[in-house]
Amino acid sequence: MHSDDIYIVKNRDVIGLLSGHETEVVDAVAEAYRTHAAQQSSLPHSLFLRFPDEMRNRIIALPAYLGGDFEVAGMKWVASFPDNIAKGLDRASAVVVLNSPETGRPYAFIEGSSISAKRTAASAALAARALKNGHGVSAAALVGCGLINFEIARFLLNTCPGIKKFTLYDVAPERAEQLKEKCIQTLEGVEVEIAPDVRTALGSAPLISLATTAITPHISDLSACVPDATVLHVSLRDLTPEAILSCDNVVDDIDHVCRAQTSVHLAEQLSGERDFIRCTLADVLTGQAEPRRGDGSIVVFSPFGLGVLDLALAKVVYEHAVEQGVGEVIDSFLPKSWGASA
Repeated sequence: MHSDDIYIVKNRDVIGLLSGHETEVVDAVAEAYRTHAAQQSSLPHSLFLRFPDEMRNRIIALPAYLGGDFEVAGMKWVASFPDNIAKGLDRASAVVVLNSPETGRPYAFIEGSSISAKRTAASAALAARALKNGHGVSAAALVGCGLINFEIARFLLNTCPGIKKFTLYDVAPERAEQLKEKCIQTLEGVEVEIAPDVRTALGSAPLISLATTAITPHISDLSACVPDATVLHVSLRDLTPEAILSCDNVVDDIDHVCRAQTSVHLAEQLSGERDFIRCTLADVLTGQAEPRRGDGSIVVFSPFGLGVLDLALAKVVYEHAVEQGVGEVIDSFLPKSWGASA
């Protein structure tokens, strides 16, 4: 490639390059967390573009730089339109742009919804393993039956290979049935059942993933959970602030998650401080914090979703695409130097 070319990687190629590589994806996400914790990154707050007539819809810009072994800059531009589901479209769509840290010039344009889903799932599965439920856990509950929890199920089988059963719940029963069929068709050796209500789902397993489209908290009581349960609070706005304050809280980045009216942000507003957040996942990964508080409390992992994770995985996709000749180069996408063309 020349410096004015750009590499395009489509969705089908992203999926092809990452399918069956769950371990590599989890490892890349873990290394991105460690690199960010070592302050070898730049991570401005995400920018939310909202629409006055429909507050559930949003387009989010996640700019970032990730150093260490990655050395990549760029941005994910991701849209979340929940009503797309009723139109036969996916809720989320996204692109990732990679820029050279040396020149700033963009060099790759990669379909981002699959990257976003897989890095989200890998982060959740990594947390499940790191927070000890990955050792010996035999069942998991999935609340919210869309693409994200489907990917989380796939990645949990990588990091928690003892899982033999998934219990599903969704406010739309047809969505639960759809996910059940996909799990049966795709995931080998696991039993799948649908819970009649969210409380039953919460009490069905020691590991629970919340991945819904909720914009305001709707779960105020976690008493149905088994002792020492771990809740992967992926959708960030399911739990009331009181529920958050009653738990052992682990996050991905304290400054990032305490904003945008997440459940953790609401808990901060209610309590007036952030001391209820015990540590970050990177603290656990690097041995600076214990996986659990040790008092039998429920552990809640609330990941805001850091742009450095998207860049880490997009860099993996780009490198594999170039090595395997997948994707296409658009020649002369960028302008020639003004001085050179004069």
